[in-house]
Amino acid sequence: MTGRATAGRRLIRWLTTPLPQPPPALRRGPLRPGVFGSRLRSTRLAGQLGVALGLTFGVCFLTGLLSHLMQHPPAGFAWPSRPIGFYRFTQGLHVVTGLASAPLLGAKLWSVYPRLFTWPPVRSIAHAAERAAVGVLVAAALFQVVGGVLNITRWYTPMPFFFTAGHYWVGWLAIGALLVHVGVRLPVTRAALTRSAMSARPGGLSRRGLLTGVAAATGLLTLTTAGQTLRPLSGLALFAPRRPGTGPQGLPVNKTADNAGVRALALNPSYRLTVIGPTRHTDLDLDGLHAMTQHTAELPIACVEGWSATGRWTGVRLRDLVALVGVDPTRATVVAESLETGGRYRTSIVAAPHVRDPLTLVALRLNGEPLHLDHGYPARLIAPNRPGVLQTKWLTSITVREES
Repeated sequence: MTGRATAGRRLIRWLTTPLPQPPPALRRGPLRPGVFGSRLRSTRLAGQLGVALGLTFGVCFLTGLLSHLMQHPPAGFAWPSRPIGFYRFTQGLHVVTGLASAPLLGAKLWSVYPRLFTWPPVRSIAHAAERAAVGVLVAAALFQVVGGVLNITRWYTPMPFFFTAGHYWVGWLAIGALLVHVGVRLPVTRAALTRSAMSARPGGLSRRGLLTGVAAATGLLTLTTAGQTLRPLSGLALFAPRRPGTGPQGLPVNKTADNAGVRALALNPSYRLTVIGPTRHTDLDLDGLHAMTQHTAELPIACVEGWSATGRWTGVRLRDLVALVGVDPTRATVVAESLETGGRYRTSIVAAPHVRDPLTLVALRLNGEPLHLDHGYPARLIAPNRPGVLQTKWLTSITVREES
């Protein structure tokens, strides 16, 4: 035990031993003393902004993790079908807190960036590692915020990778780096937050004024985007790419039939929906689907980009189609397949809670009219508490799996 303790002390001494420093003649430009003279910058200000940013980042990470688990469920994970609007709420909160992080992140970086030019640049190996960790945190935070904005505007050209995967893994990197940073800086931040606030600079902006401005910018950005989820605020949704009430039949559309390349197949008079069970299958044309008992449900389309809109959907209950092939709907999962020939979401798995839910429909009508082609005509899946990318449009087959 003594040997291990000695080795540990030696490692600490090695990590904290001062390194040879560059000559003072190199201390030029932003490295010169007194270059950053604003009295607004302080450990207290950085701490206050950090607390706010930590809250928005934390909420954004947790809600984003829920969305990922819904779209890519691990073994044994079953997302519930109720409450109906839970995913709508969590994903709207995810996007709103992500956007609210933008002004907070900008102000936080402004308050601390002079520390990038402290002298000496690197004091020890431990100091170098701490600065590298901060660099990872800053890079990951900027990637998440900028990438999220590009995603909700559907501008993927600057991103030569699948956004969802990149956003998910860098999210873990960002939250890990944030926790490490909090652990390192917590004593300093706690001390700074408990000290009295600095006095305002005569004739200039005070710390309180700066924080008020950042809070106002954050609130305004939230207010002008939340309307894509909250209908009462839809008139204020200046920065929302999709708004309730827009699009065919009053609902927004991300991918049209032409974008998906399914127009001819969807309009083909010989269209059939195939329901495949373990021991038998059945083919249903549109007349056959309309001949079955019809049900209506008011359900939202809740997109991963944050917007959502409610429609009145009419069609056949999924559990009734499952029963046609001799499977108990309470013990079934379903693979729904689209007429699309490619794409990451041309198929989706409907877990047991949604299969047996009476609100899960193969919809044929929307708001009292036949489905618009861009909303999935001739038939589409619509289920409660489920991301829009999994509400498969232009259904061609339903494969039923019986659970043991």
